[in-house]
Amino acid sequence: MRKEILIVLLNDFADWESAYIAPNLNCGVEPGSECKYIVKTLSLTKEPVISLGGFRVIPDYDLSNIPENYAGLILIGGMKWFTPETEQLVPIVKDAVEKNKLVAGICNASVFLGKYGFLNNINHTSNGIDYLKAFAGPDYHGEKFYIDKPAIRDGNFVTAGGLGTLEFCREILFALDADSSGKIERGYRMYKTCIWEMCE
Repeated sequence: MRKEILIVLLNDFADWESAYIAPNLNCGVEPGSECKYIVKTLSLTKEPVISLGGFRVIPDYDLSNIPENYAGLILIGGMKWFTPETEQLVPIVKDAVEKNKLVAGICNASVFLGKYGFLNNINHTSNGIDYLKAFAGPDYHGEKFYIDKPAIRDGNFVTAGGLGTLEFCREILFALDADSSGKIERGYRMYKTCIWEMCE
């Protein structure tokens, strides 16, 4: 049975930040590859969320009916991560961490993770250390673990800056063991360089 990955979307979410992740997980890294995962969406309520690009998404789950056996949370960026209502997601992230599930956040979603102390003891990245410190606030103490790269994977934790969309996808695929390292790297190179390499 395919395991569910929950992509967390808030209003005005950044469409492009999940654009590579979702099909790689839902359809496989390469044509004909095994599909270990199925993508579902999660938001604060079941009300439709609208992306920055105008896509209207009706979430599969809200805070009242999150399944127990999902395999990971992927938090997609957007300006709404700075709003008070996102605090409702903190217990869900904490539970995922405690159960050793994937937790991934990109752009302002990584700042959210910093704000609530999830990045204080792990290697991570974001939209720059000064940006992270400014917007995460006083409960962020993880500066010595900050690495200035597009995306960072530390165990089951993946973080990325807003420009690291492809790298974010690659590190998530590795964290989930979604396919062989060769296929994951080949897919990353294809989108990065626009050069098609023959599948094995």
